[in-house]
Parts: sequence; C-alpha cells; structure tokens
Amino acid sequence: MPHTRRSPISRRQFLATTATGAAVIALHPYSASAASNQAHLRIMETTDIHVHVFPYDYYADKPRDTVGLSRAASIINEIRSEATNSLLVDNGDFLQGNPMGDYIAYERGMNEGDSHPIITAFNTIGYDAATLGNHEFNYGLSFLEKSLAGAEFPVVLANIAKEKGGTPREDKTLVKPYAILEREIELGDGSKHPIKIGVIGFTPPQIMNWDRKHLEGNVEARDIVETAKAYVPEMQEQGCDLIIALSHSGIGDADHADGMENASVVLAGVEGIDALVTGHNHLVFPSPTFADLPGIDVDKGTLMGKPAVMGGFWGSHLGLLDLLLERDGNAWRVVTTTSEARPISQRNEDRSVTALVGDDQTVLDSVTTDHEETLAYVRRAVGKTSAPLHSYFALVADDPSVQIVSIAQKWYIEEMLKGTEHEGLPILSAAAPFKAGGRGGPDYYTDVPVGDVAIKNVADLYLYPNTVRAVRVSGAQVRGWLERSAGMFNQIEAGSKDAILLNPSFPSYNFDVMDGVTYQIDLSQPSRFGPDGEDLNPDAARIVNLAFDGAPVTDDMEFIIATNNYRASGGGSFPGAKGDTVVFEAPDTNRDVIVRYIVEQGTIDPKADGNWSFAPLEDTTVLFETGPSARGYMSDVNGISIEDAGDGADGFAAFRIKL
Repeated sequence: MPHTRRSPISRRQFLATTATGAAVIALHPYSASAASNQAHLRIMETTDIHVHVFPYDYYADKPRDTVGLSRAASIINEIRSEATNSLLVDNGDFLQGNPMGDYIAYERGMNEGDSHPIITAFNTIGYDAATLGNHEFNYGLSFLEKSLAGAEFPVVLANIAKEKGGTPREDKTLVKPYAILEREIELGDGSKHPIKIGVIGFTPPQIMNWDRKHLEGNVEARDIVETAKAYVPEMQEQGCDLIIALSHSGIGDADHADGMENASVVLAGVEGIDALVTGHNHLVFPSPTFADLPGIDVDKGTLMGKPAVMGGFWGSHLGLLDLLLERDGNAWRVVTTTSEARPISQRNEDRSVTALVGDDQTVLDSVTTDHEETLAYVRRAVGKTSAPLHSYFALVADDPSVQIVSIAQKWYIEEMLKGTEHEGLPILSAAAPFKAGGRGGPDYYTDVPVGDVAIKNVADLYLYPNTVRAVRVSGAQVRGWLERSAGMFNQIEAGSKDAILLNPSFPSYNFDVMDGVTYQIDLSQPSRFGPDGEDLNPDAARIVNLAFDGAPVTDDMEFIIATNNYRASGGGSFPGAKGDTVVFEAPDTNRDVIVRYIVEQGTIDPKADGNWSFAPLEDTTVLFETGPSARGYMSDVNGISIEDAGDGADGFAAFRIKL
C-alpha cells in the first residue's frame, strides 16, 4: 500500500540562501560526514498535541508559552535544514484534549467538506504520516472519520479492526494498518536513490473500555505486539527498506503481557522494526525519568537497542531521531543513531517560563477562525449551576466547589469500571480545594455565582491538568487517608477560646474531602501525620464516626476511590495512595471530566451535602481567615456555627466557629 507525495526535504532547499547573508545552519554530523553509500535520515515527531495549535490556555483564557503546535512548527524548517533527508510524523492524540476539540465536536460539528483545525494545521506544516491515539475515539467513529477525511497524509493504525479475521493480517482495519512511503533519499555524494519507508501505527487496546459507548459492537482491538509481529513481515514482503513504528503506547515494562497499555519497550523488540516514535505517557524520552529501567538506554536513546523518542505533550517538544543509513547491496541498514526531544520553552529556577521559539505564523493563520470561535465558546455558558461554586469555607465545611469535582469524578469512574472486576464495589471520591487563600492572598478563591457556567470557569474549579485515577483500598486505608487530610488543623484544647484553627504549613491541596462516606474530625486529638505525611502519632485518631451507607466502616471493607494521578501515584503521601493500589488510569483530565459532566447535566446542583463536620467540643471556639467576599455566603454554610469576627491580617476576613 504505497503512498507517494514528496521526497524527504533536501538540505539544498535551505542552504541556497546563505550567499545572500542568511545564517548558516550547521548540518548534523551524519549529514556532514555521510559516505557515498550512506544517507542521513531525520525523523521528526509530534505527539499528544491534544488540539493545542495555538500557544493558548483556553481554560485560563490566556496565552501560554509552554504549549502550541505553532511553536514546534516554527523550528521544523530549521531542524529539517540540519539534515539531508527528513520525515515528519504525528504519533496520535491530536483530535481531543482542550476546548477547541470540544467546540468542534460538540458545537460546530464536522459536515462534509469541513476541515478539522488540527488536520488543517498538519496539512499546512506538511506531515508525512500519522497514527491514532486513544483520544481520537472520544467523540465517536463518525466524527473521527469525518475529521480524517481532509488529511493530506496517510493515517495508519494496525491493531483496531472493524472486523476481526483469523489473524491480524486478515482483519478489516478501521484505517490502513500501515503505509509505504516511496521516497528518494540523498546520499553523502549528493546522488539520490529510491527508498521505501514503512510506517505502522498502534494505540492502546484499552480504548475498548475507555470509549465503550462509542466502540462496543463497532470495532475490536488487538494486542499491540501480536499485531506488530503479524504485519511487520508483510511490510518487509512489500519491499520496505526501513520500518518505523508510530507507537501511541507508553514506555513501560520490558516483559510482554497480553493487551498491555504501555507496550513500546516490548514493541521495540519486534524483529524488523528499525525505529519507534512513542507517546501517550506525556513524558520526554530520552530523559532521566526512564533511567535504569529494563530494556531502556537513556544515554543512547534506545528501547531494546532500537532508536526511540517521545516528544512530550501539547507541542512542548519536537522529537528527533537521526539515523545514519548505509546501503549494503540492495538493502539498507541502520549504522548508528541519536535521539533528542527539543523543547519549545524552559522553566527557570524561579519557576518562570522562557519561550525558546516563536510561532509559525502560517500555522496560526490557518486556524485563526477556529481559535476565535473557540474563545467565544469558552467564554459563554455550557451549563448552569443552581448553587454558587465558591471555596471560601472549603477548609472548614463541606463545600460546593469541591463537591462538584467529587461528583464528576465519581460519575466518570462509575462508567469506566463497568464490565471490569471492580464493578459493584462502592465508589468514593476524593477532592481537595486548590484555590483557598493562603499565599495566594485574600482574593485567591473560587467564586462562580448561581447561573451560567462557562468552560473557562472550570479552571477556577480545577487548577491543574491532572488526569483521573481510581484506587482500590481497604476501610483501614480510607480511614488513614482521612487522617492524613485532618493534618490541616491544629490540635484544639477543649474549652479554648478563639484558638487558631488552620495549620499554616499544611497546603490546601492536601486537604482531601471524601464523598460517599460520612465522618467527623475530632480536633482535640493530635494529628497522626506531619505536613509531609510523616507518621508523627501512630495511635492518634482524629477521624470518628466514619460510616458508609449508615453503617460503620470496618478495616476489611473494600472501596474504590476516584482521585487524580498526583494523589494516586503518591503525591502527598496518603495511606492507600502510594502507586500500588491503582486499578484504573484514565486517559482524561479531571478538567475534561468536569466539563463533560456539566454539558451532560445541563444544570448542576452541587450543594454541599454536609457529609463531614467537626466533632463537638463543649464551650470551644476557633478562628480562621478567608477572603472577605465570604461574608456574602455565610448563610449557605451547613454543619457549623459560624460568625463574622472582623478583619484578619493582610486583607483577609476573620470568622469564628463554635465547635
């Protein structure tokens, strides 16, 4: 299945202007030193773009220097000019992932003749091939097919079939499993020689669970490695001189397990594959993140000895594989390789960000209308709330801004666990207030009034681009999780007057409120854990009257907790959340889930249900500070007796709580 469009870009196209005074671009050593029977091929990769064409955060409604295909595109010509021959590929997850993707899918739609903005951008830049990531399936197969119709490059995917045959090679695949790019490649002496470069694509088979409602009964998934072992020999039979795997599958274990999600290391070991571009992890390879793992050589940039690269996410990096090829008789072989992920920005010691590149204006121009329409979309309502979403009292009472996050997480995880071994277990949801004053100052609070909710309001509800996770824990771990959260408060002696309630060294993002159970916090007890999760008082028990469905929670009960990737992987050092209890890793961000929930519900009613409170302490009062705008919401706070205590320090307002 050949696909012919153009030859790899020749360096002569870029060096011809040097005589007029343009800066000379240094050739890569492979191009500079290639012998008469050798050729330098540079493979450029983008991955996990998630519709980030513009360097813009639509949730926050402001520019952002760390993202944007337009930024990565601005250095593509320069990077091409460093090499004699080059190819540009995308490794998937381009169709969904920010409000522009949602706008096109949910609002504008894809009619015949329409061009999806990300496909328009790819065409403008001049991609040679792409594969599909798991997120390409989020909006259904009809939308996907309409979006791909305008692609001026082959889109390949081998392990998803409309109809399964006896073997992968007998499958009727959703799109072509592979493509053969027939090119002319320039050798070291300037002569050109035909070459057939095969590209084959893979995506996690877990899409059958993640997007069950779209895919069940319509397509089937195969194991990535099994599929590769079937198709790669066929590609060789078709005359491929070089085979590149576009693996939208993360870098994981070196031992094969059927249906594994992160299969790139094992895939690299398949005979006949010469190089891999990877993604899905939203990480960078080569990088120290993967040091000392089986089958991985970070210094050489290889997986199982094969050159590989992962170019970050959202356009943060351009992945580069440099291959020195040598013609041996009628065959080509890879002599030596290098791998690099080139960034578009750098984070400085003071946490500020410096842009390293500008924008490719032609890319911006190609989707300007879509960008402007997306801005209008995020600024108008996608739903309504019947209760105000504010976080002024989130640290002292059950709170609506945390409640909506918990509700959306639980709604999502319930759907994702259907048909799994975990279906039927009680699902709890843990969420923390991110905007709760502190160092952010007296205005640093969520405050969305009753009425319209716009997409950009979701950034106010959920600051970070975390992804959803589910963990399976015991009742004892639920209790320990809540004990860790209860470190938010100072120990209060019964009978105290106006004691300071909040521990200033405890960050609000570690104060998880858990929906699905009821409980009280006994402030007369010491905290079991220190600010960093260290076990200070192993026998301390602040959490009392912990119950599920009206009955006490026992240590041996089992629960699912919906949370985020930071918490589930050990962030904050919570019992039950150390990375070893994860049973589901969602491909979706918590923000996206909240937006989907609001869109589906139309009107949300996130009134706090008062499932947690402080245990009574006779004749005891405490003080805490929050934003002065909290005074307008005092009457909405349930479960505590609270009164205005005047002005606090540094512009905050003080409130008194009777325990």
